[in-house]
Amino acid sequence: MRTIFLVEDGLTERQKITTCLQGAGYVVVSTGSVEEAQPKIEQQLPDLIVLDVILPGQSGFEFCRDLKKNTKTKNVPIIICSTKSTKVDITWGTMLGADAFLQKPVDEQELLQTVRKFIGG
Repeated sequence: MRTIFLVEDGLTERQKITTCLQGAGYVVVSTGSVEEAQPKIEQQLPDLIVLDVILPGQSGFEFCRDLKKNTKTKNVPIIICSTKSTKVDITWGTMLGADAFLQKPVDEQELLQTVRKFIGG
């Protein structure tokens, strides 16, 4: 079974995304901050990461960059989901290594299509 790691500090959005992904048969591990996520991702490498941008402490953009520079996590696909979705935000996310960028509120069908594109389903 494929594992997706979700880093999302908004409880409602975290529950919505988790329910959607679990309903499609994925195992979802989630946290509300980069601080919580970092050691868990290192411990158990997920198949894909869904990442918010606006997080307490370190931003999702910075975490994306760090993950893509890390030899252990650099090949894990990252989908950024954010309310910050101007062309500049999308370009910035892509430059830092994001594999896809979805706007919040997340459209569940678009999320599932994007996940399947990277890890199947």
